[in-house]
Amino acid sequence: MTRNIGPVDKALRVVLGLVLLSLLFVLEGDLRWLGLIGLVPLLTALIGNCPLYSVLGISTCPSPGRK
Repeated sequence: MTRNIGPVDKALRVVLGLVLLSLLFVLEGDLRWLGLIGLVPLLTALIGNCPLYSVLGISTCPSPGRK
């Protein structure tokens, strides 16, 4: 599995995932479980591969030869 998530994208995914997970503690009732969606960006940041990026042919990783 090739990496297609760059460092900036990874940091944004971690922040977004943590914000969404915090909904579990902030909201009340059934809406709070929407916070579990935060696991998706956290997991994709952890493995460094986004399946949707793969399908669309997107990569935010820097090219090895480019500076």
